[in-house]
Amino acid sequence: MTLENMPPLSGIPNELSPLLTDSLQRPLRDLRISVTDRCNMRCTYCMPRAVFDENYAYLPRAELLTFEEIERVARVFADLGVQKIRLTGGEPLLRRGIEKLIERLALLRTLQGAPVEIALTTNAVLLAQKAIALKAAGLSRLTVSLDSLKDDTFKRMTDSDTTVATVLEGIAAAKQAGFAGIKVNMVVRRGVNDAEILPMAAHFRHSGVVLRFIEYMDVGCSNDWRKDDMVSASETLAIVSSRYPVTPVAPDFRGEVAERWRYDDGAGEVGVIASVTQAFCRDCTRMRLSTDGKLFTCLFASTGTDIRSALRHDAGDASLARIIIERWGSRDDRYSELRHLENGRTRIEMSYIGG
Repeated sequence: MTLENMPPLSGIPNELSPLLTDSLQRPLRDLRISVTDRCNMRCTYCMPRAVFDENYAYLPRAELLTFEEIERVARVFADLGVQKIRLTGGEPLLRRGIEKLIERLALLRTLQGAPVEIALTTNAVLLAQKAIALKAAGLSRLTVSLDSLKDDTFKRMTDSDTTVATVLEGIAAAKQAGFAGIKVNMVVRRGVNDAEILPMAAHFRHSGVVLRFIEYMDVGCSNDWRKDDMVSASETLAIVSSRYPVTPVAPDFRGEVAERWRYDDGAGEVGVIASVTQAFCRDCTRMRLSTDGKLFTCLFASTGTDIRSALRHDAGDASLARIIIERWGSRDDRYSELRHLENGRTRIEMSYIGG
């Protein structure tokens, strides 16, 4: 689809709404926005301290997109078919006034007139003190990263002084603030925290929180990834089901990255994200916006497309839409499916592009 045959960007009737698809016929439905490249942890699989030390040069504030700029780009994305926005980082709760950005984004509407779903992924270090304000601002969903229930393992993986109790307090505060369907992501690394698969499952059963196990991935070029360190989703599920039998659940929508499983005893759901062993590139519906205004079509991308320059040179919405349409329309990436052919490729760091 080109800009010339697209209806006006505002007030598009549903029956006339364009379906923006890439070269592999994947629709654009999700936008992930990194609001900061800073984090208060140094997780070994994301921001290892050997690289992100006290001398690491973070982006100057002037290079970060302002909230007004983020809102404007997000509005154009909504007019092009995006239904869900996820705020990431770095650690998004470190971005000062993040609640004000959420308030702005919560006013956006999909082409069908429904509110755009606003989600956020956090390490929960600051969640206990911000949960009420986030809910009041209009945040729809929360995902929390937690790789262990044991402080020594947790500190080994996060390379921080934060305790597991701090994260659990944040989750509890979010539940009390009214967040439903909270998800917890656990990156499983062989020989590091794989012994905690069952303890984590046991902890979150009957809690209303959905635990998701993530295969350790080769994001960026700083985490010294080796496939031998990865515990496959099938192996993880076998461990879980050996104690707590599960039954598969059909996906809710195209592009859902997690395979969902329901505990047979009614204790809730568990999920696995298997981007290494069961690549889901063919159903990927996500675009990513970096904190300094570059568009990326894959978590494993090497380069992005600048949209900040257009924003700061008074480009109209149609010009912004053209940048998005042309980038998405030419998209053909499927890194996870072709991983075996792309050894040595330079990839952008996850802390910059967002997970």
